[in-house]
Order: sequence, then C-alpha cells, then structure tokens
Amino acid sequence: MARTPHLAVGVLFFVLMLLVGTMGYMFIEGWPFMDALYMTVITLGTVGYNEVRTVSPGGRIFTMIIIIVGVGFVFYVAGSVIQFMMEGRIREILGRRKLEKDIQAQKGHYIICGYGRVGKSICEVLALKPLGLVVMERDQERIARLNDRNVLYVAGEATDEENLIKAGVEKARGLVAALKTDSDNVYVTLSARQLNPELFIIARAGEEKSENKLLAAGADKVVSPYSMGAHRIAQTILRPTVTDFLELTLTDKSRDIHMEEMPVHPSSKLIDMALQDSGIRQDLDLIIVAIRKPGGDMLFNPSSQTKLQGGDTVVAIGEKQHLERLDKILNPQP
Repeated sequence: MARTPHLAVGVLFFVLMLLVGTMGYMFIEGWPFMDALYMTVITLGTVGYNEVRTVSPGGRIFTMIIIIVGVGFVFYVAGSVIQFMMEGRIREILGRRKLEKDIQAQKGHYIICGYGRVGKSICEVLALKPLGLVVMERDQERIARLNDRNVLYVAGEATDEENLIKAGVEKARGLVAALKTDSDNVYVTLSARQLNPELFIIARAGEEKSENKLLAAGADKVVSPYSMGAHRIAQTILRPTVTDFLELTLTDKSRDIHMEEMPVHPSSKLIDMALQDSGIRQDLDLIIVAIRKPGGDMLFNPSSQTKLQGGDTVVAIGEKQHLERLDKILNPQP
C-alpha cells in the first residue's frame, strides 16, 4: 500500500523517541532503566500518572520537550495506523465489488472449477486466447495467486450452486470440472447442467469407472489426465516423429506454426467455393487438415474439389498471422 513506508517511518521514530527519552532520564536524573522507560512511556502516552521520582528542573525541561515533540507524533502515528487499516479494508471492499462487477459482465465465458495442477495448466493455455475466464477456488493460497495474475475468480466451493450462479454459469459458454475428486466433479457437472442445459461441459476423471457417471451427469466430454499421459508416452515410443509434430503445432510457443480450428459463417465469401479456388493454400500458405460437418462427420485431408458450407469447422495448419487472416475470411464482421 502507498502508506506503508510512512507508517514504518512513524513506528521507527516512535521507538527512537522511547530510546531518547529513556536515555535522557537516565542521564539527567540518574534513574535506573525501568524507571526512565516508565516515565517516558507515561509521558508519551499522556496518561497523567505522578512522576515515579522527584524530577529536577532539568528533568522537567526535558519532560516538556518530550511532550511537545513526542505526544504530537504519537497521535500522528496512531492516526496513520488507523488510516492504514481503514484504507486496507476499503481497498478490500472496493476490490471485491470490482471483482463481482467484472464477473457479472462476463458472457460466453468459460468457468474453471478448481485451480490445482490441472486447472492452473488449463487457465495458462486458455489465457493465450481472448477468452473470458472465471475460476472457482476455495484454497486461500491459490486465490492469492489468482489475484496476482489478475484472473477473475469466485472464492468458495464449486459444488455450491450459489457460487456457480455467481460465476455466471447461466451465461457461460463452457465449464471445466477439474476438482480433486470424481464425486465433486460429478456433482458440479450435474448442478451446472441443470442451471444451463446448453452449457458445454468437460469433466476430469481420475478413475476409468467414473467416466460413465460423469457422462450420465451431463458432461459433454470426459478427460482422464492419467490415461492421456500414458497414451502420450506410448505414442512417443511408437511414433516419435508424429508426437514431435503434434508437440510443434499444439504446444511449442517458440515457433510460429500452429494448428487451429475455425467455424465457417454462412456469410463467408468462401461458401460453396472449392478449396482449390479459395486461395487458402496459394495465398495464405495454409494446409487444410480436416473439415468437420455440422452433423459431426469429419473429412480428413479433404480433396481440392471440397466445398465449404455454413456451419462447417475447418482445421488448418500454418503460421499464426495467416491463420488469423483465414479466420477473418471465414467469419467476416457484420
């Protein structure tokens, strides 16, 4: 806080006044340490007790100096402490209100339930895109990290429906249930599905037997980090070049080669145009890996005669700037 240095200087000066007063009484009056310290404290505190010993004329002059210089400063320090505490409380209240206001303004965002190892990694990846994120977390240390990263969050149990509503589940586009236990993920999935039937829900499963329960609770996708990790290790052994390629296109931030999926809007100028005439390969230097049809069918390595339709989803590989240009062509702004 801005007033922290002033408060620290005030406290140090107050301690210095105690030392100067104590040493002054010991030198002028010849008092022992405890009597000199006691006299200094009651003088600075203006409590009005009688002197512990008879004070000489020099001691009285010294006492008046302490009263004039020290008492005013004691009040200043006390005022600084009160102001410091009040400012901290006010900042906390204002910060919480701003946080709640920012969350209420979210629409079409994603809710991440749990900021453990899985949830934290998900947030780091999603933060690379212009997506709205709201994290639900109960652990105070993790909440402090969310504060440091300026990530919107709801403090509390994700299994509490009131907290889901605070996170804007009724206006959200998707939710990730990444809590520690499968039972909690099942409960969150069930609650979120009831609050928003159109919500896209991805749930983390720690055990294979929990996958069916999560799907029955309303999850659209169930992901097991352990199974995925084991599968990736096996693929690295069996197909190291393929794994390196996927690593390059999906996770390597040091290179400008990416794989992206882009929906095709019905107003795009590429509608009903064959890929060979679209200029995607010639002008943008992009490779179309697949096209997903609205019904869910996937066309891998589509031919040059394939035509794009509204509602299709294009999967392409290439440089980021070219992918962004294609996205603008496929989804023109009104």
